Amino acid sequence: MIQLFSINRLNNSLSEHEDSLKQLHPDIDTPGVMVKTCNRVEFYSGNNNVPSYIVKHLFRVVCGLESGILGEIAIQGQIKSSYVEACEKFNLDKGIHSLFQTALYVGKRIRTESCISRGAISYSQAAVEIISKHGIDINKALISLIGVHKINESIIRFLQRKGADTIFLANKSYEKAEQLANIYKCKIMRLDQLEQMLNFSDILITATSAPHLIVKYENFPKEKKMLIIDLAVPRDVEEKIGNLPGITLYNLENIETLVNQNIEKRKTHIDIAEKIIEEEVELFKEKQKRQLSYVQFMEQ
Repeated sequence: MIQLFSINRLNNSLSEHEDSLKQLHPDIDTPGVMVKTCNRVEFYSGNNNVPSYIVKHLFRVVCGLESGILGEIAIQGQIKSSYVEACEKFNLDKGIHSLFQTALYVGKRIRTESCISRGAISYSQAAVEIISKHGIDINKALISLIGVHKINESIIRFLQRKGADTIFLANKSYEKAEQLANIYKCKIMRLDQLEQMLNFSDILITATSAPHLIVKYENFPKEKKMLIIDLAVPRDVEEKIGNLPGITLYNLENIETLVNQNIEKRKTHIDIAEKIIEEEVELFKEKQKRQLSYVQFMEQ
């Protein structure tokens, strides 16, 4: 029988999660699949049939129904990597092969037939989604970012995946900007070159911890078309800049509204995902019954 040991941080405090991890010490020679994410540690081991509750659980995990962020996409890749790693290390039981191969199929099916993983649900994703909605050719656009931190780093990664070729980066600390720019091959500018940056930028994304305005109306080019995304609190960009012709300005409230709308949209697709899971669990059970019948027939 296939067994599951599972620790989920979403159901426990951080300290409880750390204590539980100490209990999980599967023998390194025990064939099985160890799934590790930021929120969970699970170990699937054993042989032959898989209990329905384990089948259903893994199907829910792989499609993001059990994630802290509903419909999280990364979890499917993490489970696939864990399974591939286990395959390389062990001669896994056919029951585990069947479970994980089916789970990966179910995850893909749910994301294809529902919208549970669609729509930005982080500030960085939302920023890139807004750019896409405005129909800007990211490949040709001159994009400038102000601020060095995880959000802007994520935005850079998302933009480059979509084909962004020219990204400028500025920060109060030139050294920090240089470190990040070297990783992602961005062009560096100093904040005292801000007016020059504004003159050539098609898109400006800013998120600093400055207690004052960074982009002021008096220094902003008045005949300029630009999309501006201001993720800072307090704001980096003076509000009335958004009233200039050709300027579209989004602030943190706009971003949060978009994120919340996308989360609500995802929730409407939970029922679709759960119906698919119920259907696939029954199909998996039938497959196991047929395999058992065949084995019993061959043993006669």
